Amino acid sequence: MSLTYSEIKQQYTALQQTYDYMLSKRQEIIAYAKSESITSVTFVGCGSSYCLSESAAFSTRLRAGLPASALAGGDLMLNPERYSTLLDNTLLVAPSRSGSTSEVVEALRLLQNDKPIAVLTLSCVTDSPLSKKANLSLELPWAFDHSVCQTRTVTNIYVANLMLTAFLGNDEVVIADIQKAINQGEAYMARVESDIRKAADFAWTNAVVLADGELQGLASEGAIALTEIAKVQAHSYHLLDVRHGPMVTVGPDTLVIAAITGNGTEQQRNLMRDIKGRGATIIAFADHADAVATEHVDLAVISDNRLDVAVQGIPFIFIPQIVALTSADRQGINPDQPDGLVAWVKL
Repeated sequence: MSLTYSEIKQQYTALQQTYDYMLSKRQEIIAYAKSESITSVTFVGCGSSYCLSESAAFSTRLRAGLPASALAGGDLMLNPERYSTLLDNTLLVAPSRSGSTSEVVEALRLLQNDKPIAVLTLSCVTDSPLSKKANLSLELPWAFDHSVCQTRTVTNIYVANLMLTAFLGNDEVVIADIQKAINQGEAYMARVESDIRKAADFAWTNAVVLADGELQGLASEGAIALTEIAKVQAHSYHLLDVRHGPMVTVGPDTLVIAAITGNGTEQQRNLMRDIKGRGATIIAFADHADAVATEHVDLAVISDNRLDVAVQGIPFIFIPQIVALTSADRQGINPDQPDGLVAWVKL
C-alpha cells in the first residue's frame, strides 16, 4: 500500500479534527476580522493551495458578501506593487501544507516591509515560517501529507477555507453540511472506491475535470493530482465551457470527471451525451441520483446525502484522487515518488 493511498483513506479522520478545531477558533477569527475593519479577502497560494484559494475566493464572494481574490504566490512575490490597491484593507489568507512555501513567505515579507497588512495563515505544521508572519495563525498538523503529492491536506485545507468563509458570512447551513459530509465519509469511500477504480482502469492518456462555481478551483486541483500522480495530461474547465474549444481534445483516450449540480439538469445531461458521443469515458458525481442521466455516463457516483454545493467538493475530490492512483498502478508508477517533484518548492 502506498503512502499516498494511506493518506487519502485517512482524510476523513483528519477532517473531523479540522472541523472541531475550526469551530473552536470561530469567535477568534470573527473578532480578528472585525478588529481589522477589512473590506476584502485575498487568498494567496501556490500549486494546490492556489487552486484551493480560487474556490475559497469564490465562496467568500458568495457567502460572506465580501470582494475576494485569489493570487498565485509567485505572481505576488514578483509583482507586489502591482497589487497594492487590491490589498488595501484586505485580509490576506495564506493556506499552505508546509507553511514554508518560498514564494508566499517572500511575498509576505515584501508586503509587510512596505506597510501593515492583516495576515491569517493556515498551515499543516506548527510554528512554520508562515505562522511567524501571521497576525492570526491556524495550524492543522494532523492534516499534513508526508507523501509528495497532496491529498488529505487538500481536502482539509479546502474545508478550513470554507469554514472560514462560512464564519465570516454566518452561513450555518454550510457548517452543518460539512459535518454531514464528514459523518458519511468512511462509508462513502468504502462504497464507491471499487467502482471508480473499475471505470478508470483502461489506457486513457487525457483527463478532463469539469465543475462550476465554488468547485472549479477544486476541479483544477483534481487535474493537478492526476498530472502529478499518474503523469497524464489533465485539464479542468467550467462544465459547459468545455464546448468552447476544449471539446476537440475529447475522444476515446479521454477520461472525464464531472461534478453535476441540481441546476440546469437538461443542459448538463446534453453535455454528457455529447461527450459520450465522442467516445470518452465519463465518471459523473452528484449529491442525488436524479441529477445524473445514467445512460450518458459510465459511472454515476452519488453521495449519501444532499449537500450544499460547496460541501459537495469534499466527496467529489476523492474521485480524481482514486482515479490518479488507479492509473499509476496500471502504468507501474510509484505515486510516492513522482518524477521531478518535491513536497514543496524551495527557491
